[in-house]
Amino acid sequence: MTKQHYNLSPIVKYLLMLIFDATLVILSLFAAFSMRLGEWYWLSTDIIWLISIAPFIALPVFIHFGLYRMVTRYMGFHAIWSMIQAVSLYALLWGSVVMLSGTAVSSVPRSVTIINWIVAILLVVGSRMLAHWWTSGSFLLHKKDYKKNKNSQIIIYGAGEAGMQLSGALNYSSRLQPVAFIDDDKSKHKQQLNGLRVYAPEDLPFLLNKFFIDEILLAIPSASHKRKKEIITQLESCTVRVRTLPSVAEIAQGIVKVNHLREISIDDLLSRDSVAPDRKLLFANIKNKTVMVTGAGGSIGSELCRQIIQLQAKQIILFEQNEHTLYQIERELLAKTTLKIIPILGNVTHQEKIEQICRHFNVQTIYHAAAYKHVPMVEKNTIEGVKNNIFGTLHCARAAAKAQVETFVLISTDKAVRPSNTMGATKRFAEMILQSLAQQEDIVTRFTMVRFGNVLGSSGSVVPLFQEQIHHGGPVTVTDPEIIRYFMTIPEAAQLVIQAGAMGTGGDVFVLDMGEPVRILDLAKRMIHLSGLSIKDKNNPNGDIEILFTGLRPGEKLYEELLIGNNVSTTQHKLILRAEEEVLGWNKINRLLVAMSQASYHEDSIAIRQLLLEGVAGFKPQCEVIDILQEHNNSTSNNRKTTVISVSQSIH
Repeated sequence: MTKQHYNLSPIVKYLLMLIFDATLVILSLFAAFSMRLGEWYWLSTDIIWLISIAPFIALPVFIHFGLYRMVTRYMGFHAIWSMIQAVSLYALLWGSVVMLSGTAVSSVPRSVTIINWIVAILLVVGSRMLAHWWTSGSFLLHKKDYKKNKNSQIIIYGAGEAGMQLSGALNYSSRLQPVAFIDDDKSKHKQQLNGLRVYAPEDLPFLLNKFFIDEILLAIPSASHKRKKEIITQLESCTVRVRTLPSVAEIAQGIVKVNHLREISIDDLLSRDSVAPDRKLLFANIKNKTVMVTGAGGSIGSELCRQIIQLQAKQIILFEQNEHTLYQIERELLAKTTLKIIPILGNVTHQEKIEQICRHFNVQTIYHAAAYKHVPMVEKNTIEGVKNNIFGTLHCARAAAKAQVETFVLISTDKAVRPSNTMGATKRFAEMILQSLAQQEDIVTRFTMVRFGNVLGSSGSVVPLFQEQIHHGGPVTVTDPEIIRYFMTIPEAAQLVIQAGAMGTGGDVFVLDMGEPVRILDLAKRMIHLSGLSIKDKNNPNGDIEILFTGLRPGEKLYEELLIGNNVSTTQHKLILRAEEEVLGWNKINRLLVAMSQASYHEDSIAIRQLLLEGVAGFKPQCEVIDILQEHNNSTSNNRKTTVISVSQSIH
């Protein structure tokens, strides 16, 4: 179709189609007579009127069946069936007119009616299919023709139901043009599906050479993570962009549609399959209870809130010091549930306020997710890290104990194990506070800690950083070629936290099975390749994206651990382990807290470092004290006040 055709008014297009179809039905009759008589048929005066009335019979029928309301470019099976029905009814009516015409019957062989029906279907349906083929661009381009077309040619990996739906949806796309299927199922090879041939995975190099392929789309939403990882690994060498369909669960829940493609994420690269949750554990601390989440606007806190509203809580309290993130999570939850949602702005170091909240709303479960977690940032702001991570946990725990909250779950980190940075040391000290409080006989609150590694998509995560760097053309920055990390999705981490918290009896440290570690350099390379780009290095100076090694950041170490010792036991959930670790008595904990309070008051980061070294076994700082205010504090140390803020008051 030409641009002039698209610019015609609807009325002109309508009239042109009527004239076109009238011509087709007349031609089909001429063809029917000619084929029946074995020679070109010329009009005779006795039946010329039968041919002349054909358009007057056909066009009203075609209008009734909606043939002129169809958009040719988006025509599918139902439209074809409607056209066949319309032509069939027209042929039947025309044949009836012939039978009732009297003198004309002897001049029209009966088989002409049948031949006319077949030819009319071929002309009417065929002409529209040709128009559909032309307007939708459904023709394959080889490399030599590629520059003449603006579409991106793609291969669909997966010739199942999802792949079929995707190819059908892309037929209407003006940007993406599928040229072939790839599937592991040998029984499908060489078959034609939606006009596309199905090839074996080993045929991929041939297809890349034959067609100018821009993308490979993974249409395997039901495949396991292990299988997805295997396929993605195979596609790395292709240097074409790879995108994938959402999961079956997302499609089934209506969250996304089958033609909603997304970039390959690290979740697709993990060979980790999720384990079905224990419904009893999920509901234990939440169903029909008032639940409070501190740090409700953060990565883990907000996901905990999303899952809590699905677990039939009585009401949920969102406690957050950042106004913007609190507003965002409240608005999101209100759109999803009728559950009572209570947003409260506040700081976790305000014990009296937290205790008041717990008593007023009769809070039964607290998930304490509020913390400073960014390693270099806490290293440069030691005092605030101590105030938030240590004293924030202390005051929340005291408030919970005084208000007799049933369960208190601390979200901890693998960086608390033999920490090499201030953040990890503060989180380990927070764990020890809860372990020590749990030994108090007159405290009814069950204190539980859940320790895990990096979560995908959290603030400060390496994955969105790499994506941003690749989007801007690089370079991609990796701290060290040997650095490795464990990864877990935020929804899975939150789900396991809820289940682990339900298994606690008091002072438990639970460790989540993080699966296989990921080498960050390999992750960077894969993300570059799967974006359809190449790595720029000395072996490939004309590549697209360079990888730069920047060195370990302050407090960062090459390997993260999850266990301090080897004393670990299994639980009823295969991905949750219980760690048995050394516990400091409350007297020593309290003495260190008093000293930390004094050092924090005086902004003395060096003193804080010494106290953490004394209290946290295995703490080996990777760098010197680099607190931003420390140099200033050193110059004014002789003028400091001697006032001590005591935190030695009883927990009771």
